[in-house]
Amino acid sequence: MKNFLLQFFTWWSSQTLGTRFHTWRHGTEVGRDEAGNIYDEGGTDSEERTRRWVIYKDLVEASQIPPGWHGWMHHRVDTPPSKENYVPREWEKPHVPNLTGTPAAYRPQGSLFSAGRRPQVTGDYDAWTPGG
Repeated sequence: MKNFLLQFFTWWSSQTLGTRFHTWRHGTEVGRDEAGNIYDEGGTDSEERTRRWVIYKDLVEASQIPPGWHGWMHHRVDTPPSKENYVPREWEKPHVPNLTGTPAAYRPQGSLFSAGRRPQVTGDYDAWTPGG
C-alpha cells in the first residue's frame, strides 16, 4: 500500500501511476542493469522513434543510468546492452551518486562547511567597489 501511495503522490519514487499504466499497455521489458533498474520500450514518440524509458529501482536519479544504457535510452545505439556482450570502455567510470546537499558533499578547502579553518586573507586581493 505504501508503494502505491508513493507512486500516486510522487514522481521521484520509482515510477508514477501514469508510467505504470503506459508500461502495462505498451511496454516490453528490454533488460535490467546492475542496480536493478528496468528498461522498457514500446509505442512511438513525436519523431516516430520507439519510446524508451527506465523504471528506477529506488529513487529517480538519472545519473544512475550506466553508460551503455544511456546510449540506448537516447537512441545513440539500437541494440540494448542486454542483447549484446557490452563491455564498458576504459574511460567510462562507474556511477557516483550526486552528493550535493548531503553531509558527504564535496567541500573544497576554504569552504565555510569544510572541516578545517578558512585560510587567512593574504592582502593580495582588492575587492571591487562600484565607481572605483
